[in-house]
Amino acid sequence: METAEFVEVLREEGRLFADAVEKAAPEAPVTGCPGWSVRDLTTHLGRVHRWARGFVVTGRVTRVQLPDVPELADDALAPWLREGHGALVEALLAAPSDLECLTFLPAPSPLAFWARRQAHETAVHRVDAETALGVPLTPLGSGFAADGIDELLCGFAPRIKVPEGAARTPRTLAVRATDVDGALWTVRLGEPGERLRAEKATEPLPEADLVYEGSASDLYLTLWNRLPLTTVTLRGSLETAQQWQSILTP
Repeated sequence: METAEFVEVLREEGRLFADAVEKAAPEAPVTGCPGWSVRDLTTHLGRVHRWARGFVVTGRVTRVQLPDVPELADDALAPWLREGHGALVEALLAAPSDLECLTFLPAPSPLAFWARRQAHETAVHRVDAETALGVPLTPLGSGFAADGIDELLCGFAPRIKVPEGAARTPRTLAVRATDVDGALWTVRLGEPGERLRAEKATEPLPEADLVYEGSASDLYLTLWNRLPLTTVTLRGSLETAQQWQSILTP
């Protein structure tokens, strides 16, 4: 996907998120983020949008903390969110293609990184908000969902260490999206303390202790622990799937 496409996904996902927040009870629990309420989810995403915009508009190359949240009445949550989201979209659209600023995952450019990262951050939390509201999930495009799997497995996974107490036998899992050509990955869960290793794979499907198969959208949300394992087809070690779930649990 091109940067402009990610910005348009971000624009729409932010709108859907705010729409759900306006209808949901602020105290409703968010199952994808244990211990959070809709209010917590909203203030988190509003802070992240403002934080991300800061890097884009200032060219900052060092990390800073997320901004503070003002005192917000319940009916002010969605407008505050929309304000920060709109400012982020505008900043990305106005940013030069040769923008230089901090990034923390591999990307073709800082601008491409922030557009992609914020599109996925917002999409996953939009799913959280719609789940808390109790409405059917708005569908995700298969190409965008496949990109989200790639970001998770090839971007985030190598930053994560296998937790102490996890199974000591190294295991591998393979992930195949059935509706996107070439959407196939492998992940190695090594010894406790080792970082995960992941890469795009090629046909035929490599041998693995566990294989996930399904639509890109279902896989994306299942791997991020937003849908149950029964949403996709699993072949192999259920224990490996549960180990993955524990690693990705906030």
